[in-house]
Amino acid sequence: MAGNSQRRNRRTSNKKGATVGSGGQRRRALEGKGPTPPAEMRKGHKKNRIANAQAKRTVSSQSRRPSGRGAKSTSEMVVGRNPVVEALRADIPATAVYVQQFIDNDDRVREALKVATDRGVPLLEAPKPELDRITAGLNHQGLVLQIPPYEYAHPEDLLAKAADQRDDPLIVALDGVTDPRNLGAVVRSVAAFGGHGVVVPERRAAGMTAGAWKTSAGTAARVSVARATNLTRALEAYKKAGLLVVGLAADGEVALHELEALSGPVVVVAGSEGKGLSRLVSETCDLRVRIPMPGGAESLNAGVAAGVVLYEASRRRASR
Repeated sequence: MAGNSQRRNRRTSNKKGATVGSGGQRRRALEGKGPTPPAEMRKGHKKNRIANAQAKRTVSSQSRRPSGRGAKSTSEMVVGRNPVVEALRADIPATAVYVQQFIDNDDRVREALKVATDRGVPLLEAPKPELDRITAGLNHQGLVLQIPPYEYAHPEDLLAKAADQRDDPLIVALDGVTDPRNLGAVVRSVAAFGGHGVVVPERRAAGMTAGAWKTSAGTAARVSVARATNLTRALEAYKKAGLLVVGLAADGEVALHELEALSGPVVVVAGSEGKGLSRLVSETCDLRVRIPMPGGAESLNAGVAAGVVLYEASRRRASR
């Protein structure tokens, strides 16, 4: 009996009792950590090494590139998570998205990586000091979008475009307009009303930056923007080619609705909202035209004023 009792006790003592749980840690460890990042972002992957080497070459070439004049602008950097995401959403041309190593992967970063991957934009990983350097110390938040240099047309190219379409040229020139959003708005209006392009001065004027691309709502991809070394000489060349140069001015001698010449070859020149047309450009114009404003506003910005005139030109051309 004693032996049986001992065997029972041994069996009882070997039985497992209550155990302390893991608190769900094992279950959480098995949960997914989100979508697998692109190969370019996975440390140690061959594509990651290639992307990093390409990033260094790109940054190095930018530092050596001289500031260009004439046909090409310099590349531009869009910095910060929200601006980068918005630029990618707007289909602004991009050559690369720089992503900081070990970046916090929030919703904006994930969207930027997804959109860039879908569009085929290279993803280049770089350490924070490198991003600080290429952005000149701006608060990039670990995301930088590189915009390629814009390829400007020559003012004569706009005449060739009109000839190819068998149209009378309808061109907008901007004098002293420095806000890229105004340039983008003009580009959008030119696209909407059948114009053949926009001319901007090479100096002291807005260029085709990310802001201009965004405001153009994608129309910058099909509307030529030409850059003139000297706007006055470009306008004189247009006059020799048979175009009427019309300057917009609040005190213009002709009202817009009286200007029948809009149905023919014409260049519409808009100045800045504050200063209007410069003296030399104003003297070069064949006519100065005012937009009647019964509401009493003193002036319109270049984007709005050009849109009004382009609409009138389109209406007259459609009825001839």
